[in-house]
Parts: sequence; structure tokens; C-alpha cells
Amino acid sequence: MQLQIIKDGYGNNTGIFVPMNDWDTITQKHQDLKALVMVESEPRKKKLSELAGTLSNQTAEALLKHIEESRNDWEERL
Repeated sequence: MQLQIIKDGYGNNTGIFVPMNDWDTITQKHQDLKALVMVESEPRKKKLSELAGTLSNQTAEALLKHIEESRNDWEERL
């Protein structure tokens, strides 16, 4: 079995990748594990109007500030 540990940018373990062949072998022995996985045949596409309000004002302001600072830094380097 060739499991791969997924890490974040800080080196913390965040997940495990299980190859499909191994997953099929595991789920044949443990049928209840299949219920843990919900696979959508096609990703659901959202309208822009459905995304309105999903970002807090505080997060949006922080992102805009970061973009502005990055843009200013970029322009200074040029």
C-alpha cells in the first residue's frame, strides 16, 4: 500500500492520499467505509449571486489590504 501524507506549508500533517486500488481493497473488506465518501458525478456550479455574503467584511478588507500592499510593493520593485 502506497499511502501519501499530505502536509501544509508549515509541515503539519493535514491528510492522507490513498490510491484507488488500495481504497477498493479496503472498502471490499470494510463496506461501511464507502458511506464516508460522497462522490458527485459533476461539480455543482454556483451563480455569482449565490456567493454573495460568503466572505466576512473583515476577511474581505484584509484581502484588499494585502492586495494593495502587494501591488505597491510590486510597483516599487519595477
